[in-house]
Amino acid sequence: MKIIVAMDSFKGSLTAQHACRIVAEAFASVLPDLEIVARPMADGGEGTAQTMIAARGGKWIATEVTGPLPEMRVEAGFAFFEDRLRLSSAECPQTALVEMAAASGMQLLSAEQLNPLKTTTYGTGQLIKAAADYGAKRILLAVGGSATVDGGVGAATALGWRFLDSRGNQVGLGGGEIERICKIIRPEGFALPETCVLCDVKNPLCGSDGAARIFAPQKGATPEMVNQLEAGLRHLANLVSEQLDCDIANIPGGGAAGGLAAGASAFMNATLVPGIETVIEASGLREDIKNADWVITGEGKFDAQSLHGKVVSGIAELARGTKTKVGVIAGSVELDAKQWRQLGITDAVGIRTRQMSLDYALNHCKELLWERAVEFARRNLTL
Repeated sequence: MKIIVAMDSFKGSLTAQHACRIVAEAFASVLPDLEIVARPMADGGEGTAQTMIAARGGKWIATEVTGPLPEMRVEAGFAFFEDRLRLSSAECPQTALVEMAAASGMQLLSAEQLNPLKTTTYGTGQLIKAAADYGAKRILLAVGGSATVDGGVGAATALGWRFLDSRGNQVGLGGGEIERICKIIRPEGFALPETCVLCDVKNPLCGSDGAARIFAPQKGATPEMVNQLEAGLRHLANLVSEQLDCDIANIPGGGAAGGLAAGASAFMNATLVPGIETVIEASGLREDIKNADWVITGEGKFDAQSLHGKVVSGIAELARGTKTKVGVIAGSVELDAKQWRQLGITDAVGIRTRQMSLDYALNHCKELLWERAVEFARRNLTL
């Protein structure tokens, strides 16, 4: 029997690599003769770079850049792959993967520091420039986990774009500054390698489902801030349409990372691609699964969001084509059996029970994951 273990990270507890190792070792303790292949997964959020390095043997290029607040400096970096990655059925040599959370992520700030009027994607732009200067012929931009709602203006500024106010002065950094922009000036001789944004949402830049209304509150925005940010993003979209002849207001997924996805389309000529599909292709999972009996996946919380563009839904869709059974071992399972069976999942278990506190589950995640994996194997993989 061949088992593929393709876990996502358990945010705040386990990396994808660690989760895969625990599940694989637990299965092997029950059935030592299993053929087990570990393929750590990510969908474009935090941990995508290290997951891809583990899967494809790339290297981490450390780079100090501006953090999510303009006055911060952080030790970030990007993943670089000399060998060819297979992406969208094409071989891509010298690919860099920039994870914006490393420079502009929420995990870099305390709860008191979260303020999307002030946070910026400038450091992410510095990482993109560093990757291009390093020799990348293609850049993958993973945009999950951002602390920002600046429409990508900060990143574009780091790449040489100028955003001027009514007096011809450069506006400041942060989401609260974009409503002051009057003129956008393209940098001379500007060129980037082909750039793809790894995106796991369909939200547009503006509106009731847009970057400000949906994502800004979790990044520290008050209702008043949300209104200001929404007005700023609409203003930016209008300016980009008028001055660059580019419609970013209606791009599906343009609202990802506080509008960085839409900004990347306008200022980096980037295309938006599904994050999980890109990781599946590059990791080799598409080939591995063809002769596998089971694929086991999971994440911190298996809920309604997992059904759309996340690791679990992406793997379940892939497995349907090969008739491979799918199992889920998650931190918590918040869908009922009817919902996950409709996704094509054979069995789903959570490590946190109803009686268990979240703190206990987080502090004992390793042991609990091992125990649930052993239970899963005994129930599903033995006669």
